[in-house]
Amino acid sequence: MTQTHATIESDLDPRTDALVGEWIGLREVAERLDLKFNRIKQLMAERKLLAVRRDGHSMVPAAFIADGQVIKGLPGTLTLLKDAGFDDLETLRWLFTVDETLPGTPVQALAENRGTEVRRRAQALAF
Repeated sequence: MTQTHATIESDLDPRTDALVGEWIGLREVAERLDLKFNRIKQLMAERKLLAVRRDGHSMVPAAFIADGQVIKGLPGTLTLLKDAGFDDLETLRWLFTVDETLPGTPVQALAENRGTEVRRRAQALAF
């Protein structure tokens, strides 16, 4: 069976849950982005946003949304990681694990408009 959108079907493991920290439901994502709920599902299908099953509900890391938008560079980074063979859990772990050379986590770097360095590292993972 093929997934119609980027959502991990099984519940999230505690390690990844702890790395991410704050989560928001899809309805709240729609509110924060000022979009219709169906558009959120479309963003997930287009790999512009990533959600996982947490406590039986699809949830998105709150860090993916800032100032009413998906953080700049996230969609491209999600695509690069997918192309590098990362599954959704590995993608979340990579985005939320501290990289001293950035410094901080890749998702923090994206939020701070330092996406070039993040994408450079993501591209290197494919080789």
